[in-house]
Amino acid sequence: MASLSLNHHNLLLLLFLLFSCSLHFTTAIRPQVFENSDWISEESTDKWKLKEIPQDPEHNCEAWRFGVETNTLRYWSVVPSECVEYVKNYMVGNQYLMDSNTVANESIVYANSLNISGDGKDVWVFDVDETLLSNLPLYSVYNYGGTELDDEAFIKWADLAEDPALPASHRLYTHLLHLGFKIFLLTGRYDYERNSTEKNLIQAGYHSWEELFLREPDEYEMTAVVYKSERRSKIEKDGFRIRGNSGDQWSDLSGYSIGDRTFKLPNPMYFIP
Repeated sequence: MASLSLNHHNLLLLLFLLFSCSLHFTTAIRPQVFENSDWISEESTDKWKLKEIPQDPEHNCEAWRFGVETNTLRYWSVVPSECVEYVKNYMVGNQYLMDSNTVANESIVYANSLNISGDGKDVWVFDVDETLLSNLPLYSVYNYGGTELDDEAFIKWADLAEDPALPASHRLYTHLLHLGFKIFLLTGRYDYERNSTEKNLIQAGYHSWEELFLREPDEYEMTAVVYKSERRSKIEKDGFRIRGNSGDQWSDLSGYSIGDRTFKLPNPMYFIP
């Protein structure tokens, strides 16, 4: 009867052959995820060489908006002229609504996960313009941010109290009230705009907020980051816990006392430092 035992040398050889076959099989079936990617040059002999940056306006403006929304591009005053049409199409099309819905949906998921204490001290802070209310009717006249808008023109518009509600934000706002959050509104508008702002908010379907903060005279010249940080700090010193903070500008969400979590809404029409 032939022996089935393997000596040490044969055992090592068998293991090597099995490992080699396994490695060959794994390599053969591994998906080449970059092989057909649009951004890999097909003409290059170098597998990993990227294509040249596309120069068509749509791609450039998509990249510009990405820079705006990620706070990479700052201190700009107007939308680049070549991107005005792109921003217009974004703002009046479905993508803006879908992006806003994504922010609202994630905010609701987060809010639902919190354990609300019931002591009335859990709060959510909202900016107003391009967060709860939309100034799109006004900005359509100013080339969707392509033409600079001064304070006087904005104040005249705000006095009309005709801003529509942002649907996704209104849905979030209503849900937070249902959960038991106190709502604080923190806007960069001036104190003499209070009546028109409150009127507009109520007409747009907002109600039951705890307090509406507007800039007092000694705050007129402050940057939004400083002004809003100081106001949020005051909220916390009064014993409230800022569990969420929503705004369309990074200056709404930066500085100190920003809250447990922040939510950035899209806005490629203007920048506020």
